[in-house]
Amino acid sequence: MASVWTVSAQARDLGARGPLYEISEPDLLQEMLQVMRAKQASGELQRLQDEAKRRAIARVETPAAVPGLRRTVRARTFLFDPSVRFDEPVVDHQGRIVIAAGTVGNPLQAVRLTRELLFFDGRDPDQVKLVKARLDELGTLIKPILVAGQPLALTRQWKVQVFFDQDGQLVQRFGIRQVPARVSQDGLRLKVEELPL
Repeated sequence: MASVWTVSAQARDLGARGPLYEISEPDLLQEMLQVMRAKQASGELQRLQDEAKRRAIARVETPAAVPGLRRTVRARTFLFDPSVRFDEPVVDHQGRIVIAAGTVGNPLQAVRLTRELLFFDGRDPDQVKLVKARLDELGTLIKPILVAGQPLALTRQWKVQVFFDQDGQLVQRFGIRQVPARVSQDGLRLKVEELPL
């Protein structure tokens, strides 16, 4: 015969054991407010805010240069296939498969690269002159992309949007090692040209 044991848990006051003391630590929130008020009264808070604002503006005006690039020494031209393989199926919001796993797709089958991408180092006056001359010649058919320098200053100066390759994602994707470099469409591939000056 099996016996069943049941254990019930109940909460009850066991009383106080040992001496009790009041909390002696200061209130953390009150301490933080006191420090902030002192910094505000001394002007240090405003100085810290101004410094943070200055650093943020400097990062926007002059983003970190893409590492590992150099000025083009020897011309190099190659083709880049932008095809993408989908290892997992792509589904829509209702769970229907839009693109099956294993599919290889080339975006150039659906859209065209309508503007020439021109990568350059804005710290190099020769590269800046080259890009400006191409802009004057071809206008909106050029998309200037900095890898170093000041994109907002050039945008204001040229009155044309100058882009910046954040974290070098595009130059890494295309395999660019030297600038200036031009990317244009060649059928269903992209033609990458590293241009010597």
